[in-house]
Amino acid sequence: DWMENIRPVLESFVDRTPGSFIEEKNYSLAWHYRKTDPDFGNLRASELNTVLTSLIANDDLSVLNGNKVMEIKSSNVNKGRATARVLGEGDYDFVFAIGDDWTDEFMFQELPDETVTVKVGRQKTQARYFLDSIGEVRGLLQKFVE
Repeated sequence: DWMENIRPVLESFVDRTPGSFIEEKNYSLAWHYRKTDPDFGNLRASELNTVLTSLIANDDLSVLNGNKVMEIKSSNVNKGRATARVLGEGDYDFVFAIGDDWTDEFMFQELPDETVTVKVGRQKTQARYFLDSIGEVRGLLQKFVE
């Protein structure tokens, strides 16, 4: 299993980078460094990217650099494919999708035109709407329940 080969590498970076941690998902491993010293975290992320790129060169794996997170996953798994699968399994009256990372663009692309899509931040996006901050997201969600 590829995760068993990658996990020790991530663990060594956690040991050497205070504030960083590993998140294990069903189909990926992620190394988070948002709680590290910013300069040191960025330096370690650059080092880890170099190590991982050479380590996975012959495997069908991808390294995704997100917002203070590096995710390693199978190249044939992404949010767009997952979204298409979920939508194919049911009939939904209303779909609301929100994301703050470039990996969310795969999801936005797969969603039907009538979906309410929201990007957090001002980056170029496939989403129909945007909000500037997590605080604005909370405000919007609060309006849904009022």
